[in-house]
Amino acid sequence: MFLGTHEPKLDEKGRLILPARFRDELSEGLVITKGQERCLYVFPANEFSLITERLRQAPVTEKKSRDYLRVMFAGAHDEVPDNQGRVTIPSGLRTYASLEKNCVVIGANTRLEIWDSTTWNSYLTDREKTFADVSEEVLPGLF
Repeated sequence: MFLGTHEPKLDEKGRLILPARFRDELSEGLVITKGQERCLYVFPANEFSLITERLRQAPVTEKKSRDYLRVMFAGAHDEVPDNQGRVTIPSGLRTYASLEKNCVVIGANTRLEIWDSTTWNSYLTDREKTFADVSEEVLPGLF
């Protein structure tokens, strides 16, 4: 499980140093792809394989499924972190998520998310009020 918020920086070669607490779980490989709200999703390779198996069940006759699968897989990049825990974020993914230098990496249970720090702070400020004011269950039966 991935938890917490970290603030690494992209270097001039588009590399990001993964937070030390996540490196062991990602050391065998990972997949970076486009996420919702213009962030990037980072999955351990084995977790991405499980997701891929589930997505194989999506009906290719349904346009929304085709669209989602195309964007997700066309933007996916597999990577093995180097000895310093760095991964290269391809330029297309950096552009998608508006990543330049200051980033935020958040733990999001089974994945990491990489955000531009300004985008993340704006998103978090907007969503924290909604989160604090929730008066009914978001996921019925869990809380």
